[in-house]
Amino acid sequence: MKQKAGHQPLARDAMAYVLAGGRGSRLKELTDTRAKPAVYFGGKARIIDFALSNALNSGIRRIGVATQYKAHSLIRHMQLGWNFFRPERNESFDILPASQRVSETQWYEGTADAVYQNIDIIESYAPEFMIILAGDHVYKMDYEPMLQQHVDSGADITIGCLEVPVEEARGFGVMHVDGNDTIVDFVEKPADPPGIPGNETMSLASMGIYVFNRKFLFDCLERDAADPTSSRDFGKDIVPYIVKNGKAVAHRFSSSCVRSSREDRAYWRDVGTLDAYWQANIDLTGIVPDLDIYDKSWPVWTYSEATPPAKFVHDDENRRGSAISSVVSGDCIISGSQLYKSLLFTGVRANSYSRLEGAVILPHVYISRYAQLKNVIIDHGVRIPEGLVVGEDSELDAKRFRRTESGVCLITQSMIDKLED
Repeated sequence: MKQKAGHQPLARDAMAYVLAGGRGSRLKELTDTRAKPAVYFGGKARIIDFALSNALNSGIRRIGVATQYKAHSLIRHMQLGWNFFRPERNESFDILPASQRVSETQWYEGTADAVYQNIDIIESYAPEFMIILAGDHVYKMDYEPMLQQHVDSGADITIGCLEVPVEEARGFGVMHVDGNDTIVDFVEKPADPPGIPGNETMSLASMGIYVFNRKFLFDCLERDAADPTSSRDFGKDIVPYIVKNGKAVAHRFSSSCVRSSREDRAYWRDVGTLDAYWQANIDLTGIVPDLDIYDKSWPVWTYSEATPPAKFVHDDENRRGSAISSVVSGDCIISGSQLYKSLLFTGVRANSYSRLEGAVILPHVYISRYAQLKNVIIDHGVRIPEGLVVGEDSELDAKRFRRTESGVCLITQSMIDKLED
């Protein structure tokens, strides 16, 4: 059995396979034109950049990304930002839309099928280990300790797990483990989640991260593909089968999460609802946020446009370009506008006498004069008309925009167009 001492890192013998085909329907109109992994996050990045950056920073140099739902935005982002892998250095980066190699009419039927249909491509690289990743979560993790645990434990599958309070575990797939973290049962969204031995107030929830030996994974996928009753899904089919018939081991996120000196606790977010997405972005405006995106030892790689610096202009009473407790990206011009606790992506224009508070503004938004926007998410390329007020009249906001129960409004260009009809 491989041991770390005296050998190259196990990550060099691994391939990361990112499942990035999901829509993310709970993000509503934000995913009308893009898959959830392609949604913007944090001022510069896309959500998928976190899983990809974790793989790269962990030392993995073979990566595949399976795409499906409205993939153009995602594919274009990866072509622009992740095109630096070099075959002559035994590196590879494959974008893998469903290409009907198994059947001329068959798209990916599930997460397991998204791997199964690309077995031939994976086999051509012959990695010893496969790390299956979800492409729609925000976190920093070194996959090397998980690989090492997989080898040391002799597991058939090692599953990344979050420790969450029992009352919060009902929305997850939950692992019932013994004292050695061997999984004895896997329960999907249980009404009464099992606790962790020695700490019954906490449960182990699946992160959708799986480590396999390649050959074992292929055997599982072949067996699953031959089962007409299977839904072709890792969480529903592959994992329960291995828990019952093989050796499944839980890997705790706390033992491989990456934290800078400024981060007090392990950070993992599913930003799959508008409220969660808004909150995670706004959190980054804090003095010491839970997620340190300024940590140079574990960078978040992404497509970096060549942009001019942000600019703040005008210094007259009530017309002063200013930003307090805010994150402002390159090519933004804050022209006599006031920002408070807001996050602006590239190329935003905020004009005189406008005020933004709790605003998450995606790239290339134009905000006209006198607009007053509070607790909003504004989609890419929207033009906000002069004098628009959002965040003061909840009933009016709900009629015009997508408003959550907590009062966050998503604004898209089609919604603005209807106002002007």
